[in-house]
Amino acid sequence: MPVVAIVGRPNVGKSTLFNRIFGRRKALVEDFPGVTRDRNYAEVTRFERPFTLIDTGGFEPQSQERLLQQMREQSQLAIEEADLIVFLLDVQQGLTPADQEVAAMLRRVDKPVLFAINKVDGERQEQAAAEFYALGVEELFTVSAEHGLGINDLVANILDRLPSAPGPAAAEEVTRIAVIGRPNVGKSSLVNRLLGFERVVANPVAGTTRDSIDTAFVYNRKPYLLIDTAGIRRKGKVSQKLEKFSVVQALKALERAHVVIMVIDAVEGVTEQDLTVAGYAHEQGRALMLVVNKWDAVEKDNQTLGRFVEDIRINFKFLPYAPILFVSALTGQRVAKIMAEIEKVAAEYNRQVTTGELNKALEMAVTAHPPAMHQGRRLKIFYATQVGVRPPSFMIFVSKAEGFHFSYERYLTNKIREAFGFQGTPIRLIFRDRERR
Repeated sequence: MPVVAIVGRPNVGKSTLFNRIFGRRKALVEDFPGVTRDRNYAEVTRFERPFTLIDTGGFEPQSQERLLQQMREQSQLAIEEADLIVFLLDVQQGLTPADQEVAAMLRRVDKPVLFAINKVDGERQEQAAAEFYALGVEELFTVSAEHGLGINDLVANILDRLPSAPGPAAAEEVTRIAVIGRPNVGKSSLVNRLLGFERVVANPVAGTTRDSIDTAFVYNRKPYLLIDTAGIRRKGKVSQKLEKFSVVQALKALERAHVVIMVIDAVEGVTEQDLTVAGYAHEQGRALMLVVNKWDAVEKDNQTLGRFVEDIRINFKFLPYAPILFVSALTGQRVAKIMAEIEKVAAEYNRQVTTGELNKALEMAVTAHPPAMHQGRRLKIFYATQVGVRPPSFMIFVSKAEGFHFSYERYLTNKIREAFGFQGTPIRLIFRDRERR
């Protein structure tokens, strides 16, 4: 799929343009520089042509400030990935030396570049935009990303200059992975380790990553989409509108995911916030892994690992199925095992068992421990069938659905796991009265 990158100085409206082309709000939008710090990806289809759109952090060529320098590097990486670049400028700020420096850099890139002038809402701004012809370009595209003016013309010109997409093919379904956790537990560093390059700005300041950012990659010839999220904070600590939107983005990323990597800080241990965040994933029926990061920073003896595992299992008692990995994103220790585990968990999340195998396992479970009495009669289980995946879901036809206690449901769940595995994924049991003939 062809790739389009939007670049430009901070606060020229890149995220607003990204959202306008994408068709809904995905990037954070505020009126101060540096809101979008990382590369933000979206798959877009316009005029029946699909392409990948990248929003970038602000490009300040002369900046020495660390975060702005990192944002500049992210922009350069996006330019390397792109088939076409949209260089966005601000008519209200006028042509600046930084704009001229970025334009000079883009001339050295052997890729098509469209020069778009933003915040053009009327005739006066249209005339002012002529100043940007001083950059030596033949064509300027005037737009108002906020009000949607000139967007279709810009998009049409983007599509005209993109390489032709290959014909439709039966694509293997992508497994979507969300990395979630409290701020500053090392999510971005972990993502960068997994992908092998600096895609997400990793900074020791809590909350550096404020968008949900998608990156497509392939592992063992299988396609994946990795979503790195802003940290989820307690609602009481979420005071600014920007942080509130980040929480919503994180939860939306979780809802989009198939597999969730819940990152825990080994130094701080399990917190109430970790339990809340993991609870979101469990309630949504997502496959889940617990990844304990910063394991290199923990002083250990021969019982440390066992105690930590026991503590996790006690605290996350609602996640007995979740595998636990101990890693260090800083050193790379055991990070390679994460993708292998994701592959296993994703397979279990999509696993189907035959009706015959399922009923054989249930028959053994019921024989060993029959259901209780209800209103003077023994409850009966007639048969079961799998009715869904993601998560695996089973319909169990019984004599009286309302009579089955949650403890017996838990017993059957455990027996199904003993028989078939389903490591890393919740499973759902649905009790239904058998229709009488």
